[in-house]
Amino acid sequence: MAQTDFQQPFPTGATNDAFAQYFTGQSYNAPVVDGGVPVNNITFEPACRNNWHIHHGENGGGDQVLICTAGSGWYQAEGEEPISMTPGAAIRVPAGTKHWHGAKADSWFSHLAFITPGENVRNEWLEPVTDEVYSALPKNGEAA
Repeated sequence: MAQTDFQQPFPTGATNDAFAQYFTGQSYNAPVVDGGVPVNNITFEPACRNNWHIHHGENGGGDQVLICTAGSGWYQAEGEEPISMTPGAAIRVPAGTKHWHGAKADSWFSHLAFITPGENVRNEWLEPVTDEVYSALPKNGEAA
């Protein structure tokens, strides 16, 4: 599927060069809301995924919320089954949870992402999701 065939309600944004080292494949980042609780639209080309990572925070901060707006992707927390994300799917990732998210092999994927504010909020980027782990996901967009 060409990017021109991929329709979503938010801008795709520029290539996500600032975080490219933490992704396998090409992603794009479009700020939707600045200040307060920043919200970004992150778009993944087919098979693009981010590395395993953990959001940290204290006093209510560090939870991540992902809301799929277009395409089809995966979310997976360490030790859990992957979750298929399609438009309208929303996932709360509690602070301290090792996880990754990205596009399915045959689909573009976009989600809104934000992190709850609090104290000492930060990301800890970890190892890439290996091709072995990624290729073991269900095929043809099937749910896990």
